[in-house]
Amino acid sequence: MTEITRVPLAPVAKGAIGKLWIGVVLAIALGGAVAYGTRQKGLDVTTVTAGKGASPTASDYVLVNYVGHLVNGKEFDRGERVPIPVQGVIPGFSKALQQMQKGGKYHVFIPARLAYGAVEKRNETTGEVSIPANSDLVFDIDLLDYKNAQEVMRQRMMMQQLQQQMQGGAGGAAPAMPGAAAPGAQ
Repeated sequence: MTEITRVPLAPVAKGAIGKLWIGVVLAIALGGAVAYGTRQKGLDVTTVTAGKGASPTASDYVLVNYVGHLVNGKEFDRGERVPIPVQGVIPGFSKALQQMQKGGKYHVFIPARLAYGAVEKRNETTGEVSIPANSDLVFDIDLLDYKNAQEVMRQRMMMQQLQQQMQGGAGGAAPAMPGAAAPGAQ
């Protein structure tokens, strides 16, 4: 029978096992910190008060009340009974609207990459920066109502006809272009 050559183990230095475990724990903690720091926060829509029915689609128009804040709490925008095309806003706001229901109230977190990204936004009146570049945004939104694009166009055409009649018939004013914004629309 052959014998396997034995290799004697050197004694482990005092405290070496403890140092090894400390190194392992630090490596795991560092890896976790790097993973946490580089993860991208996503869109978060929290229902405050549930609505009813179906959700708006990308081609719909919504009527909303909203307040927009930076994550530090500074308000940068507010609107009441604002008609908005779902596709006519920043991507995060559009995606959030498509998760809501009529009559609902929502709290929405939009990461910078789904907002304005590296572009800063300025107040048109004062010229000061209202949304710094790479800012995450927070909105409180009440979805009052929504309609599909055909309904909105039909209502606009009816309003234009009514305005023409009030101005003295077809000769009173040039007809508005189809798709032109209704008074108060943004």
